[in-house]
Amino acid sequence: MTALRFKTIVFDLDGTLADTAPDLTAALNHALREMGRPPVPAEDVRHMVGHGAKALLRKGLAATGEVSEVLVEEGFPIFLAHYEAHIADLTRPFPGVEQALDALAAEGVKLTICTNKLESLSHRFIAAIGWEGRFAAIVGGDTLAVRKPDPAPLLEAIARAGGGPAAFVGDSITDTDTARAAAIPCVALSFGFADRPAGELGADRVIDHWDELIEALAGL
Repeated sequence: MTALRFKTIVFDLDGTLADTAPDLTAALNHALREMGRPPVPAEDVRHMVGHGAKALLRKGLAATGEVSEVLVEEGFPIFLAHYEAHIADLTRPFPGVEQALDALAAEGVKLTICTNKLESLSHRFIAAIGWEGRFAAIVGGDTLAVRKPDPAPLLEAIARAGGGPAAFVGDSITDTDTARAAAIPCVALSFGFADRPAGELGADRVIDHWDELIEALAGL
């Protein structure tokens, strides 16, 4: 393996480690249907993910009609119950993810997650997909009083893993803005849930497949 200077690598979850869009889409459209709304196309949902479940529901409501915080609060338990029950029915890790994680772990690199997904949902997902024990820490969107792109959750994830030097791997402008705010180098994926081309995210490196991660990290 190429020598790395990093002791800790932090990963976003949705759209980075796994393609969670199918199950998020199903939960969102279930909630919308229960609220008398039409469904949102799956491809549109991919670009709505990244700011947490309530933000996703808020965007889904906005895409299908009137939106208010009252409606968000009404629909959120519906969304949450469905997603908890079907959190990994259709979700799959991106190709090469597990091999990359294994390679980093074999070199003694600590792996952590920093996501805007609720911490409880993140732990539920990790268990459902069979990844328990892989990560030194999971910092979710409600772990602290702030969430990404505030740098505090990323810095907390690094601290819980034992400290840096660290790098962040993500797929969206939220992730690259978070890394920049924390003064942490960042690798972006070109195949995640970003709402813009990967080259416009401002990452230090962009990769097209997980088998490119180690080389990208070595170049930081």
